[in-house]
Amino acid sequence: MATVADQFIEVLRQAGVRRVYGVVGDSLNPIVDAIRRTPGIDWVHVRNEEAGAFAAAAEAQTTGRLAVCAGSCGPGNTHLVQGLYDAHRSGAPVLALASQIPSVQIGSGYFQETHPERLFTECSHYCEQIVTPEQMPRILRTAIQHAIGHGGVAVLTMPGDTAGKDAAAPTGEHDFLVRKGIVRPPSDQVAQLAAALNRARRPMLFCGSGVKDAHAEVMELAHRLLSPVGHALRGKEWIQYDNPFDVGMSGLLGYGACYEAMQAADLVLLLGTDFPYDPFLPGKNTIQVDDDPAKLGRRTPLDLAVHGDVGETLRLVMDQVEQKHDQSYLDDMLHRHARALENVVSAYTRDIEKHIPIHPEFVASVLDDLAADDAIFTVDTGMCNVWAARYLTPNGRRRVMGSFVHGSMANALPHAIGAQYGAPGRQVVSLSGDGGLGMLLGELLTVKLHRVPVKIIVFNNASLGMVRLEMMVDGFPAFETDHEPVDYAAVAAAMGIESARVERPTDVRTVMERALASPGPYLLDVVTDPNALSIPPHITPEQVKGFALSAGKTVLTGGVGKMLDLARSNLRNIPRP
Repeated sequence: MATVADQFIEVLRQAGVRRVYGVVGDSLNPIVDAIRRTPGIDWVHVRNEEAGAFAAAAEAQTTGRLAVCAGSCGPGNTHLVQGLYDAHRSGAPVLALASQIPSVQIGSGYFQETHPERLFTECSHYCEQIVTPEQMPRILRTAIQHAIGHGGVAVLTMPGDTAGKDAAAPTGEHDFLVRKGIVRPPSDQVAQLAAALNRARRPMLFCGSGVKDAHAEVMELAHRLLSPVGHALRGKEWIQYDNPFDVGMSGLLGYGACYEAMQAADLVLLLGTDFPYDPFLPGKNTIQVDDDPAKLGRRTPLDLAVHGDVGETLRLVMDQVEQKHDQSYLDDMLHRHARALENVVSAYTRDIEKHIPIHPEFVASVLDDLAADDAIFTVDTGMCNVWAARYLTPNGRRRVMGSFVHGSMANALPHAIGAQYGAPGRQVVSLSGDGGLGMLLGELLTVKLHRVPVKIIVFNNASLGMVRLEMMVDGFPAFETDHEPVDYAAVAAAMGIESARVERPTDVRTVMERALASPGPYLLDVVTDPNALSIPPHITPEQVKGFALSAGKTVLTGGVGKMLDLARSNLRNIPRP
């Protein structure tokens, strides 16, 4: 007779799940044993359940399929919370099993007792308990459909003794919805959108991750409107490539003329973005298109809210949009964008191969040159986000993943593990800050144990760089942000991972080539300058000290690296109607 645990794993297998990330133990034992006996599904042992949740989030984002993590009762499943918040806010379809103490003991203050059904409600679309065999398999299938259908996390909590009981009913077969329909906007909203675009003299498009499958449509609309196209960080990988209208990125990590273009526009069209930094938005003359109605207007007042998939909406509106001929606004913004980049590039390129400690920008630039055309980059929160945003060149095939909404430290390495499992044939590179790597350092043991061939580039400045910057610009002296240097290459070597430490810029390219070519895991520890804080040289001390918003729009608008080459190319090939 099959047990509830057997049935649980069979349903996961039917849903296409190939592995479960977690740490084995006590209340999870029936589940783990069912995995041991079921072909086609594996257990991936991590060192911390938090890393398992991060890994599941990255696998789900890489494959578009459901990924699963698990934690045993009490502290086992409470470790999951950070990674589940990240997965949920990133829209990654993840199922988490939060195992529970023996059912008869619930409510008694038993050893390791917690209430996961309460704890995880804020970071999930669905959070329920399975306490009797009769609830299976329906409740599990319902949870899976919530994760897939809504895009985010579903959590099930189940006592270990329930998992070990005989199943009450046959498992049967079930067809899960894995491909969602496309939201078609109402015709009156399409007509209103077309009318507003035709009236506008200076329209500007601002794109988020919702333009993922609509690159061609956005470019066609931009050409028809002769409008600049800017993007949020999560939109960069989907819209910046092959984009002659590009004016960079907005936000605290932004660069170029995106902010200026948005403020000068008489109509801003937000496409598939839930950009959270409302002070950077104009607060007027704004239309938003999104397939999630809950996101419409929650960041800024709207002149028109359009509920629809971005690609479908633009296809429907295109025939009603008139070709514009005055491109003075577009020309002006493209020139401003190029100048903004020109003004700061020299600060990061002058004598860079002689600079010790090494400029982190230089490391990111070399990585961009050497990485595969379909590489997956995972990026730690903090200054690594800045280097990725400004130096990693999108091409429609590369992916860049990070904790861009939840903003958790230590995400890059466990994200890389999950991404590599999700795409075993692709190059996966973790851009790890030394602070983030140190926080979940044990996951290097996970890499070694499973021989996950990720490449880990450590930007080692012995400092929490972003926190250091935040203190400085708020007028506080940096305190407890700097720490004793650590030789992470030696740590990795002691774990049996091939590694190297680089302290001279002239060695970066050679050693990085070797690291990326390695068939197995490799850690490259690069000693970088802690004073490289992404501040262009023309910023005054008063601006730095008073940075909160107004200076931030200037302090962090400098783009570098190949972004300048793209801007120069766009100037040479300004689109003509």
